[in-house]
Amino acid sequence: MKKHLSVPVFAAIALCSACAPQPVRVEGVAMMPAFNDGDKLLMDRNFGELKRGDVIIFLYPKDRTKSYIKRIIGLPGETVEIREGKVYINDQILEEPYIDKIYDQGQANFPPRSVPEYQYFVMGDNRDNSSDSRYWGTVDQELIKGKYYMTYSKAKE
Repeated sequence: MKKHLSVPVFAAIALCSACAPQPVRVEGVAMMPAFNDGDKLLMDRNFGELKRGDVIIFLYPKDRTKSYIKRIIGLPGETVEIREGKVYINDQILEEPYIDKIYDQGQANFPPRSVPEYQYFVMGDNRDNSSDSRYWGTVDQELIKGKYYMTYSKAKE
């Protein structure tokens, strides 16, 4: 006699797999020192509301076959500006305890830009070596695949 999954059991399995954190492997140095090349993370696909400081995994807007990991800096409706390496949100300096000065020597400037509705301004923590919203624009919320949940394996240094 064949056993068939009942609809409620099948739905529960599908729901659990959709809710389960998914593994991600970091490639590159753009998020140092928080994440190193080769670190293994879990991302939460059911992340709810996004906040400044959240680390997200998203499809790169210029090539949707690639995934990027960056930190949310600017939220929809805000104005982002960088003066001598310091980030300003709506003309107020942003405290960024996750930045290590070793990875932010450039003291870059970036003119004021408004973040459109349903978009996010993202940057890597390694400001000197990050391809991010400063270069290719904001990330549409539709491209966001998940939010950082936890690190389960650190790369060997």
